[in-house]
Amino acid sequence: MSLPSGKVVSYGEVASDAGHPKQARFVGHILAKYAEELDLAWWRVVNAQGRLVQGLEVEQRRLLLAEGVMVSNGRARRTTENS
Repeated sequence: MSLPSGKVVSYGEVASDAGHPKQARFVGHILAKYAEELDLAWWRVVNAQGRLVQGLEVEQRRLLLAEGVMVSNGRARRTTENS
């Protein structure tokens, strides 16, 4: 799955795209553990409700806003294939 600048998806969408639709939590685990080491765009992935990563909200919000993503009340506006 390609996550270009300005695109926001859920953990579940990443899991489904990888062929493991019930592994959203595992996606979160992988991002938490390997995002820096593997240079993964962790800030572009949110929960199903669009909520930002707990404890990293300020940094995630800053990074998303810099990419033109709308963030309001701790939630990012998710994008879809058609947007």
